[in-house]
Amino acid sequence: QVDGAYAFGIHPLFVEQSAPEDLATLRRLVEQSIDDPRLVAIGEIGLDHFVPDLDRDRQMAFYREQLKIARDHDLPVLLHVRRAQDPVLAQLRRFGVRQGIAHAFNGSRQQAGAYLGQGLALGFGGAMTFARALQIRRLAAELPADAHVLETDAPDIAPAWQAKARNSPTQLPR
Repeated sequence: QVDGAYAFGIHPLFVEQSAPEDLATLRRLVEQSIDDPRLVAIGEIGLDHFVPDLDRDRQMAFYREQLKIARDHDLPVLLHVRRAQDPVLAQLRRFGVRQGIAHAFNGSRQQAGAYLGQGLALGFGGAMTFARALQIRRLAAELPADAHVLETDAPDIAPAWQAKARNSPTQLPR
């Protein structure tokens, strides 16, 4: 582990506020920081097909460019995937990105296998603590220990016992 670890990326929820020049700035930042051991990934990047009225084509264009940056610098990706498992996976394959985390994983067993086959780990957090999350809990229990990570997404996605409260990493042990 590296103290003060960080990642650079343009989150899909902020793509519409971003300009294409921001991708060039992102590439420059990565190139300037590539020898810093605290730079651990490109992210959080990906696709969000849950939030209405987001421009999917624009999200895809930003996602692809950020995958190129990750590939060109051999960096893992931290993926935001909401109702977009298959298109996210297709682009990972297309650009040959083979390391990272599919954050807040909520896909099928088959999709889990595809991410793992691509060399990524699956992130599980607060969502799996809710009573109705049986499929995700079963899947997480069946995976080898190195196939998943526990995450908080603080301050979001609080566990069931904190449902409406601000989430924090202090919840991970429980």
